[in-house]
Amino acid sequence: MAHKKHKKGLHPRNPHNKRYDFPKLIKSLPKLGDYVFENKYDELSIDFANADAVLVLNKALLAHFYNIKSWSIPSGYLCPPIPGRADYLHYIADLLAQYNDNEIPKGSNIKGLDIGIGANCIYPIIGNSVYDWSFVGSDIEKESIDSSENIINSNASLKGNIECRLQLNHDSIFTGVIKEDDRFDFTLCNPPFHKSQKDAEIGSKRKVQNLTKKVVEKASLNFGGKNNELWCKGGEVAFVKAMIKQSKKYSKNCFWFTTIVSKKDNLPFIYDELDKIKPEEYDTIEMQHGQKISRIVIWTFLSKQEQENWANTWSK
Repeated sequence: MAHKKHKKGLHPRNPHNKRYDFPKLIKSLPKLGDYVFENKYDELSIDFANADAVLVLNKALLAHFYNIKSWSIPSGYLCPPIPGRADYLHYIADLLAQYNDNEIPKGSNIKGLDIGIGANCIYPIIGNSVYDWSFVGSDIEKESIDSSENIINSNASLKGNIECRLQLNHDSIFTGVIKEDDRFDFTLCNPPFHKSQKDAEIGSKRKVQNLTKKVVEKASLNFGGKNNELWCKGGEVAFVKAMIKQSKKYSKNCFWFTTIVSKKDNLPFIYDELDKIKPEEYDTIEMQHGQKISRIVIWTFLSKQEQENWANTWSK
């Protein structure tokens, strides 16, 4: 298994590689101007510990870079940091290009499955906007599905390209979502990181203290997040192990299964589970955003010949 080392900084194709150009973003969404100020370094910024400011920044980024003119999420739901989310999609594009004469396959015939689309629909939005891919997004919360469907229906570019499916069985990841005749070129997942609500609250407090450089007694996440978005029993390891175990049943429905793994110490447990189910290949791709390093673990059950046959169905 070749371990792909991260490159410093965001993916080269990520448009968020440079500092935020606030004047341009304000042009795309004038309301952002209400939250922008000059910091002590005489640079334009926002208060990243202010949930309202972060939400409006996301709206501006989506409008400016992805032509999404209508985007909102219910109060308290996860407001994702867009630069890091975009990176995941760009690395998936590189992965697919390896089977397409080093050309990124584009178009709606390339289909992804987003496990945990959330209320924000962010991965399908970016993947569709940048690469014209189509998506199915699943979630266990009806309010999240309703919110994502509202985003899709409010933006003409997304209509017909993203389908939402409610997962009724909270113990199942793929069953009840993947249909018998479905073919997905990749799956995506940003699994719940924490093991409990208490752990999530401690993580939130630490994040706000790092942003504000002040001691806080209690903190709400600046990026929000409902329980199922932030924690599950056993945390990231338990969720990813369950995903790996359940993926084998759908070995011919998907080319590459992938998931984010936030913590390096979790990798040995995840590799152990992969060794148990014996995929044809598995690997890890590292990503870096600032000081934070995260990983994409990928695995496939397709033989080399099956991989080649699959890729031949893409329009080159």
